Amino acid sequence: QVLSLPIVVIVHGNQDNNAKATVLWDNAFSEIDRVPFVVAERVPWEKMCDTLNLKFKAEVQTTKGLLKDHYFFLAQKIFNDHSARPEDFQSRSVSWAQFNKEILPGRGFTFWQWFDGVLDLTKRCLKSYWSDRLIVGFISKQYVCKLLSTEPDGTFLLRFSDSEIGGVTIAHVIRGKDGSSQVENIQPFSAKDLSIRSLGDRIRDLGQLRNLYPNIPKDQAFGSHYNSECWGHG
Repeated sequence: QVLSLPIVVIVHGNQDNNAKATVLWDNAFSEIDRVPFVVAERVPWEKMCDTLNLKFKAEVQTTKGLLKDHYFFLAQKIFNDHSARPEDFQSRSVSWAQFNKEILPGRGFTFWQWFDGVLDLTKRCLKSYWSDRLIVGFISKQYVCKLLSTEPDGTFLLRFSDSEIGGVTIAHVIRGKDGSSQVENIQPFSAKDLSIRSLGDRIRDLGQLRNLYPNIPKDQAFGSHYNSECWGHG
């Protein structure tokens, strides 16, 4: 006899995502001396944060984990609560249903399906950018607007798409001649898009992008990620 990690048997690849969620939950939150297959239905949010952080670092193979601001955004997302303060979430617990059963409001996927898509995209295409802290990633569209609206024309940041699984989008500010500002979000790039042309080269191509928020010139921030051959034009 030997103790093993949880195992889930699936019959089709489309069950893979749910299987990973089951294994993650079981592995992180079951007691060692439990009755077989009995797992907590709810766990403290702080424990969930630790688990998501460990999973992110292990999957992406990076030492740069999730930050407090990231946890706040993830809490707002999983609890569908945009009025609470960061400390309000510390005493809450999150259920299996919130994690991977209930569809996120206005979306066609669960919290875990969305998070797993971010993991996959970052692991495949964005590891070096994430490790260099060039991607804010876990931040809401509304908060991005608040951050960028007072910044100079061409200031931008990178965040994970809210509306698509496994997408990264660039939000940038456009200032009119009258001083008014508008924040635009470029159509999200998928892993397939970034395998055709890297994120660094796409950022170099986009002339309207000037400074990475708060005020790092884009060539300084992303120069080491540019491909030395200027292929893909024309």
